[in-house]
Amino acid sequence: MQKIIIGLVGQIACGKEAVKKYLAKKYNTKDCKFSTPLRDVVNRLTIPESRENLQKLSTSLRENFGQDLLAKVIASDASKLDSEIVVVDGIRRMADMKYLKELRNFYLIKVEVDAKIRYERMVRRNENAGDKDKTFEQFIADQNNETEKEIPTVMNFAKISIDNNGTLEELYEETDNVIKEILMK
Repeated sequence: MQKIIIGLVGQIACGKEAVKKYLAKKYNTKDCKFSTPLRDVVNRLTIPESRENLQKLSTSLRENFGQDLLAKVIASDASKLDSEIVVVDGIRRMADMKYLKELRNFYLIKVEVDAKIRYERMVRRNENAGDKDKTFEQFIADQNNETEKEIPTVMNFAKISIDNNGTLEELYEETDNVIKEILMK
């Protein structure tokens, strides 16, 4: 079997991480996340690992070294991972897809969720500094940040969709159906 590369795209707190973890557990996948190299840098520089700082770093790196800088790193990492299925999490821009879409057996999957549900999940998980204290209005405003605003455009290019407005069990069932469909191709 040739390696399958699954790219996940979706707005903040849509459930990409839940899909990725489920795939790892059930299908023994390995993953690459666009934020990993950014988190590595902010941690090395002892800068707080906040969403704002990650966004600033991403913008600065791409402005100075090319919009596709992280895409090169992630596509290379994904192709080198020793796994039949690799999940790429955090695709946000069309430039992020530049090298991934050239990889054989690449599938872009969008994860869709109502904004209110995403907000509640973001506050509950508190992944980045300050997330638990954000208002819904601030959460919605975050979607207009430079690093987030192209996500809906990228989502439009996905031919496969997962609806994550329900329970975790429903998310897992939808994910299984998507994987079965991909494996049959």
